[in-house]
Amino acid sequence: MQEIKKYVEENKQRFLEELFELLRFPSVSADPKYKGDVLKTAAFVAEKLKEAGADKVEICETAGYPIIYGEKIIDAALPTVLIYGHYDVQPADPLELWHTPPFEPTVRDGKIYARGACDDKGQFYMHVKAFELMMKTNTLACNVKFMIEGEEEVGSSNLGIFVNANKERLKADVVLISDTSMISMENPSIETGLRGLAYMEVEVTGPNRDLHSGVYGGAVANPITILCKMIASLHDENNHITIPEFYDKVVKLTEDEKKALNSAPFDLEDYKKDLDINAEWGEKGYSTLERTGTRPTLEVNGIWGGYIGEGAKTVLPSKANAKISMRLVPHQNSDEISAIFQKHFESIAPDFVKVKVHAHHGGEPVVTPTDSVAYRAAEKAILTSFGKKPIPTRGGGSIPIVALFEDVLGIKSVLLGFGLDSDALHSPNEKYDIYNYYKGIETLPLFHKYFAELSK
Repeated sequence: MQEIKKYVEENKQRFLEELFELLRFPSVSADPKYKGDVLKTAAFVAEKLKEAGADKVEICETAGYPIIYGEKIIDAALPTVLIYGHYDVQPADPLELWHTPPFEPTVRDGKIYARGACDDKGQFYMHVKAFELMMKTNTLACNVKFMIEGEEEVGSSNLGIFVNANKERLKADVVLISDTSMISMENPSIETGLRGLAYMEVEVTGPNRDLHSGVYGGAVANPITILCKMIASLHDENNHITIPEFYDKVVKLTEDEKKALNSAPFDLEDYKKDLDINAEWGEKGYSTLERTGTRPTLEVNGIWGGYIGEGAKTVLPSKANAKISMRLVPHQNSDEISAIFQKHFESIAPDFVKVKVHAHHGGEPVVTPTDSVAYRAAEKAILTSFGKKPIPTRGGGSIPIVALFEDVLGIKSVLLGFGLDSDALHSPNEKYDIYNYYKGIETLPLFHKYFAELSK
């Protein structure tokens, strides 16, 4: 541990400067205007992997953005760790809510503010620097493979094709992912489950053109009004989702499972204060931790229609649109949920509008074992690094490729994240604590060490 700390201390400024360089690339995969920047980011990642000591580094072309592959095989008899991460980021909008430019990393109070700081550039880059550390100190205990993609924020549509075509090359004993969070640095934790995702877009059309709201208002249905009513009907008075068959495969927690989940440190008053809300909201009969980790949800991610420019325009719009995501729990299937959502949303449309429903992308929920060699190695690494045994938790977010790795490669994942729920992922002013960044670089080599020892 002292050797690890010494190397980090001697190189910490360079580690930080390299991360800043990575964060300056606006690698927004959702917006085609950033295509050149996304490709530059891929080239940067590949170069840094080579510099760290990886062999066979390749920028693997796909139908979308490339996947960066690299490896270091030191002994075929040793276990192999496949490290996954993503170099693409969410759009930075709304830009006016950022206190500093989203692609110019800024440090305030020991925190790095930038889009991608935590999700996932800061976290995957810890692995690159931890790998460099192990190479430079001759302490690499496992074979290592890297697979860093550029389309996670838009559904990883080409990753499945790549994984299926490269099963032998990606053969490993465990997938190691840092794209999740801990309860806190004082209460380290490991996420042992993730929710799945079904992401939809809906369009409601009324008249064949925008109309004068004075001439036609009150006689022609307003698509925005109708869409809002349709969306509002998707939850009942107990905030229970009203779509038929939606809960058919949802398994309720046992009392022991509920007790274990709710034993994690959580202060509701601090939670409300952090978000500046007066009260929590959610499905009746469940705690906040149950709602965010073990219950399915339906949320409107965006809604638009009509005139939203400066000043006034008295228009009755022709169309209204919304983006809706559903987080899924074990046994729910994203294709099935997408299908029943479409069927239901079309069925509740009144005759005076037309409705289109489009499924964007989805992913399956997963639960990772806590009795595996890999989990025990992660647990021991955190205990050594933090001085505390980690608390197993369930994550509310989704990483669809975790289920893909299990289905195609036949291997489980360990979710060893160092972010915090308060890091404003996908929001303005996303941040990542510098302490967490360095702590990750210190802890990850311990995982490799203990994984090799426990695998014997």
